[in-house]
Amino acid sequence: MKIFDKIHDIQDEIRTQKAAGFRIGFVPTMGALHSGHLALVRQAALECDRVVVSIFVNPTQFNNPEDLKNYPRMPEADIGKLRSASVSDVFIPATHEIYPHGTGTAEGIPDAGSLATVMEGAFRPGHFQGVMQVVKRLFEIVKPDAAFFGEKDFQQLTIIRFMTRELGLPVVIASCPTIREPDGLAMSSRNLLLSEEQRKAAPGIYKALCFVRDNQGIFSVEEIKKRALAMIHSNVQLKAEYLEFAEEDTLHPVTDWDEASVIRCFTAVHAGKIRLIDNIRVIPANA
Repeated sequence: MKIFDKIHDIQDEIRTQKAAGFRIGFVPTMGALHSGHLALVRQAALECDRVVVSIFVNPTQFNNPEDLKNYPRMPEADIGKLRSASVSDVFIPATHEIYPHGTGTAEGIPDAGSLATVMEGAFRPGHFQGVMQVVKRLFEIVKPDAAFFGEKDFQQLTIIRFMTRELGLPVVIASCPTIREPDGLAMSSRNLLLSEEQRKAAPGIYKALCFVRDNQGIFSVEEIKKRALAMIHSNVQLKAEYLEFAEEDTLHPVTDWDEASVIRCFTAVHAGKIRLIDNIRVIPANA
């Protein structure tokens, strides 16, 4: 495994690999790696000849400066985990390497419209523009044949797919299922910031989502939303920011089960100052 922090060095390495006919898989991360990230690496290794992982805490997707400041950073531990995985190259650039002209430059980023204004977009203004900005930049640098993203950030996945199509980028966007702890909590780097009491409470998020999935044929959308929120709020450690239903491909809001064939339930929940997101697919009984 080779480690790079300069664009020209990793590009030289990837050019050599491509000249040898290798297919390049790419897993972009912000570090604090967990089993969910490593599942993406394993999938990339199955589908590609070489796997490149980037570790970069992207400042342009944080609308809360405190969140950026507190985001867990542990590069040495991350490198240790990647050494035992099927990773060819690791790219750990400085901010000025990714944004040599400053973080305010976001030329060529398409308008994602309503995809970026609902749910996460409504509560984190500018977040998805920052996501598209860094993913586009990393794609330009790495030039992967395929890039791998987790479904925990399903709205992000949808927007990256949109951007890739809109810009005609020659990258296959592959998705991998959410990886969960044994108690159901979706794996996230932010889980490291939870207190003991918050960590005990956090599986209640997935419990509420499972209730939605298993009972959508019994209750209306409005009623099941009320019940799921009540389940989350039954623990004083948790406070939902939103719980919404949307059509899976378009993310259009859904208020009735008959409005779409495949629906996802999305939620963001605060455990103290730590913000956790999750989602689950809901297939209406009459679909």
